[in-house]
Amino acid sequence: MARAAVPLLARLVRNPRVVVGGLILLVLVVAGVFAPLLSPLDPLEQDLLAPLQAPVWSAAVPPVEAGEPVHWLGTDSLGRDVLSRLIWGARTALTVSVIATALTALIGTVLGALAGFLGGRIDTFISRLVDVWMAFPPVLLAVVLVALLGTGLTSVIVAIVVVDWTRFARVVRAEAQAQRALDYVTSARMLGLGPTRIILSEVMPNVLPLLITLLTLEMGIAIVVELILSFVGLSVASGASTWGGMLAEGRLYVNQAPLLMVLPTVATMVAVVGLNAFGDGLRRELDPVVRG
Repeated sequence: MARAAVPLLARLVRNPRVVVGGLILLVLVVAGVFAPLLSPLDPLEQDLLAPLQAPVWSAAVPPVEAGEPVHWLGTDSLGRDVLSRLIWGARTALTVSVIATALTALIGTVLGALAGFLGGRIDTFISRLVDVWMAFPPVLLAVVLVALLGTGLTSVIVAIVVVDWTRFARVVRAEAQAQRALDYVTSARMLGLGPTRIILSEVMPNVLPLLITLLTLEMGIAIVVELILSFVGLSVASGASTWGGMLAEGRLYVNQAPLLMVLPTVATMVAVVGLNAFGDGLRRELDPVVRG
C-alpha cells in the first residue's frame, strides 16, 4: 500500500489542477474552521463612526474615508470589518457545502446504484422520479423550499439536498449500468456474491473517481446556491456574515465602495473554480480510463 501510494502522490503533485485546486480548498477549509482565530475583529461589531472605509492600500474617494490599519480591507456601511466578514462568510459557505454535499451524495448514490445495478421496476421507478424532479427549475425550487421551511442554514442545506440529489442519481445509475455488464461483475455473481456486496465491494470502487469529481462540483454548486439565497435574504439571519449578504449590501454602495461587491464575488469565483479544478485533476489521476 505504501509503495503504491508514492507514485500516485507524485502524479498528484505534478498535476497543476490538483495543486492549485487543493491549495484553494485548503485555504477555504482553514478559513472556515479557524475563523474565530483568523478574523481580526468581530464580524458583527459595528462602528457607525467609521462606515465605508477604504482598504489601507487604496486611495480613498470621497465620501469614502481612508482605511485604518485595523481594517485591512476597509469597512462596510455599518462600520463592520470587511476582512472578518469575508473569513466568517467562508465558514458559512464551507458548512453548507460540506453537509449538503455529503447528504446529497449519500442519497443520490444509493438510489443511482440500486437503479443501475438492479434494473427492472426499481430502475423504472427511480428514473421516472428523477425525470419528474428535474422538470422543476432548481434555483426556483430551492427558493420555494427555503421560503416554506423558513430561513436558516438548516433550511438551505435541506433545499440543496432536495434539489440536487438527482445529479448523483443519474450519473451513478449510468455508471452502475456500464459496470454491471463487465466480466468482473459476472464472475462475482458466479462466486455467489449478493447484489449488496457486489455493489459495495466491486462496483462502487470503480465509480469512486467519478464520485470525487461530482463531490467537488456539488460543493461549488452548494456555495453558489447559498450565495443566491443569502443574496435575497433567505439564508442565515440578517446581519450574519455570508458572501451573498455582503454582495447584496455592496450593490447598494457600488459607486462609493465597489470592493464591497468585488471581494465576495471574487471569493466565490475562486472557491468554485478551485473546487472544480481539484475534482477534475483528481479524476484524471485516479481514473485509469481517463488517464489512458
